[in-house]
Amino acid sequence: MNVLVIGGTGLISTGITRQLVDAGHSVTCFTRGQTEATLPEAVEFVHGDRDNATVLRDARDRVDPDCVIDMVCFDPEQASAAVDVFDGIEQYVFCSTVDVYHRPLPTNPVTEDAPTTPPVSEYGANKAACEEVFAAAHGDAFDVTTIRPWSTYGEGGSVLHTFGGGTYYLDRLRKGKPVVVHGDGQSLWGPCHRDDVASAFVAAVETPAARGETYHVTSEEVITWNQYHHVVADALGAPEPDLVHIPTDALLEAAPERTEGLKNHFQFSTVFDNAKARRDLEFEYTISFREGVERTIDHLESAGRIDPWDSENDDTIIGAWRSARSAFVADSHER
Repeated sequence: MNVLVIGGTGLISTGITRQLVDAGHSVTCFTRGQTEATLPEAVEFVHGDRDNATVLRDARDRVDPDCVIDMVCFDPEQASAAVDVFDGIEQYVFCSTVDVYHRPLPTNPVTEDAPTTPPVSEYGANKAACEEVFAAAHGDAFDVTTIRPWSTYGEGGSVLHTFGGGTYYLDRLRKGKPVVVHGDGQSLWGPCHRDDVASAFVAAVETPAARGETYHVTSEEVITWNQYHHVVADALGAPEPDLVHIPTDALLEAAPERTEGLKNHFQFSTVFDNAKARRDLEFEYTISFREGVERTIDHLESAGRIDPWDSENDDTIIGAWRSARSAFVADSHER
């Protein structure tokens, strides 16, 4: 199949592009040309701004794709423009996100029909609006498949933690420095390696039953944040991690500029049901978090992208919390 990938050099899309070529598809990536990625020689490139409809239409005419995989559609205006430009192709595969769901959710595990309102974030609201645009176009402009990943990581990305994706966290673990963990560390998280996620996109291109459907493509190794940090420390060959548990609401007030991910995502325990993707796309979770995070760390090391442990002010936050906790305990005993 002749596939145009809008994106193609990002974290997930690099894996998609490689696997499409391995599967025998003809692949062209439409990118701005600003992100480097190691891709097969067979991959063609068209450079331009996806927000320029003329440039996007020229790319369509040049490539004449059977299928478009859109990895960088983030608002409904972009989705509407894509419907206009690609009207008449066979299939459109849209990369959405589990962030379309409201938090906290009423039940776990979460299926694809869970409520999406009110939105958990502006990003999630925009992705949900894009889904609506593409759903309205399905069967008319083209057939649509929507895929919702969750916490994808891998070579080329970073390793998440309470304060986001700052790589100084890895150096803190390696040096035996204390690490902030939100709450009691018992909320659940499920990272999925980009190569496993990518396989579902390739399967969607090759599976007629996937047209008109929406799929979760997420981890099947859901772990607590405490377990998460221990796995990362083990992958680093680091000492037993010194985890400092701080209530989520306190962290949100103390460091609002650093805790958007915590506010919208990390604090909530969610488990996403992949049964539909296993059934239709033969989705498999093949790369354990231990293996995948070691590969990610090795890639960061080789690129010189691990920042020093003291490049953020975590010790100030940890010191303030420990002092406040000691005062609280002492005052409680006196009373």
